[in-house]
Amino acid sequence: MAHDREQLQGFARSYTEAWCSGEPARVVQHYASAATIAINGGSPTPILDVAQSFMAAFPSIELQMGDVMIRDDEVVEYHWTLIGDHSGTGHHVYISGFEEWTIAEDGLVAASLGNFDQAEYDRQVAHGVDD
Repeated sequence: MAHDREQLQGFARSYTEAWCSGEPARVVQHYASAATIAINGGSPTPILDVAQSFMAAFPSIELQMGDVMIRDDEVVEYHWTLIGDHSGTGHHVYISGFEEWTIAEDGLVAASLGNFDQAEYDRQVAHGVDD
């Protein structure tokens, strides 16, 4: 399915705003009803669980939108940077990654594969971004 670049940009902006809202339900609204996200090759997980987990870990989460790219007319790459203080350690985290979206016919995300440097994320959670 061919994707409209302008429409995808608007969708990605709305998705970014949803993550920054602190309201997991707003993130879920961007996904088809049975959609899941698999992070770093892990098991597919309901998006509500993932949004709740990240928002609990980063109560003042700031997500910045990066590039939105279309690969092979099928997969959309949404690039992001997460910025925030971890609720458990208090350390500042600044980590970038991307999601590979499969878009359903209704324009919502049918499946997402999330990717980021887990080792660097763990290091920043434990020690902060500046160490």
